[in-house]
Amino acid sequence: MQQIINFIFKNSIRLLFLLLLITSLTLTIQSHSYHRSQFVSSANDVTGGVYQRINNVKEYFHLRTQNDELAKENAYLKQLLYNKPDTVIASTELIPRGYEDIKVIQSKVIKNSFNVPENYLTLNSGSKDGIKPDMGVVNSLGIVGIVEKTSKNFATVQSILNVKSQINAKIKKSNHFGSLIWNAKNVGYAQLIDVPRLASVRKGDTIVTGGRSVIFPENIPIGKIDKIFIDKATNYYTINIRLFNDMTNLGHVYVIENVKRKEIIKLEEETKPDE
Repeated sequence: MQQIINFIFKNSIRLLFLLLLITSLTLTIQSHSYHRSQFVSSANDVTGGVYQRINNVKEYFHLRTQNDELAKENAYLKQLLYNKPDTVIASTELIPRGYEDIKVIQSKVIKNSFNVPENYLTLNSGSKDGIKPDMGVVNSLGIVGIVEKTSKNFATVQSILNVKSQINAKIKKSNHFGSLIWNAKNVGYAQLIDVPRLASVRKGDTIVTGGRSVIFPENIPIGKIDKIFIDKATNYYTINIRLFNDMTNLGHVYVIENVKRKEIIKLEEETKPDE
């Protein structure tokens, strides 16, 4: 206590000066509207800046939640797109009646291999989320692969960067079909083989899914033609495709279910001629 008294006594002149300064400033601000408005404006600038920084921090920590919500919304929109509805969507329905052939499940890649001939991905969704083997996997840029196996909470996906992968694809502008494969040479490119020589093929043409598969809907983006070769053994085109997707950097994905897949396969099996 004695130290406090000594401090006040020792600095009494300075303290008196500060007290008088604060008093005079307060009286000036209160008695003049201009000074009062300037003070309030300055105070608002300071507090506004603090609030803005606090809000920025909150938004940063909520980015993951916001990204998940956007991914769910994208899944919903993709489901509408793949089903091509022609009716107005009721707010209580996910898909209008009669447009339920394709369902979309939002998921996320938690493991990604791309440096071996047979590459696989792991998703953080599984059978409890409705994911089954042989479902297609896409993201906002195009196709990613096909579901291989599932457990309750996870699923593995055969990447399009897998030498065993073979997906029906076509040249968008001409509708000529081929098979999309990967030659294990470059992670940025895949190959479209078995394209007939009569097809109109040019560098820069877009390649999309063909729709002849029960796994992927038609016209999902794949990439653009980069180089064109003629396979001398078959006399068909082999086309190098620059992929739209960066397969080394995958996050949110969408798993596609064709609800009528089993029915289609069963009918095709029954239609095959006896051998």
